[in-house]
Amino acid sequence: MAEDNDTLARIHDLVAQERELRDRVVHGQLDPSEEQGRLRAIETELDQCWDLLRQRRALRETGGDPGAAAVRPAEEVEGYLS
Repeated sequence: MAEDNDTLARIHDLVAQERELRDRVVHGQLDPSEEQGRLRAIETELDQCWDLLRQRRALRETGGDPGAAAVRPAEEVEGYLS
C-alpha cells in the first residue's frame, strides 16, 4: 500500500497547486490565460492519479496484483464519464 500512499501524497500536492493557482488569479498575481493551461495539466494529472488509485484498489479487492496497475494515457482517462 506504499504505492497508494505515494499516489495520495501526489494528489494532495496537485490539489494544493490547483488552489494556489486559483488564489493567485483572484489576487491578480497570475494572468487567467496562463492559469488555464497550467490548471488543465494539473486536472489531467489528478484524473490519472485517481484512476491509478482505483485500479490498484480494484485489483487488490479481486485478488489481483495492485502492482500491475499502470498510469493510463490522458486521452483515455479524460474520456471517462463520471
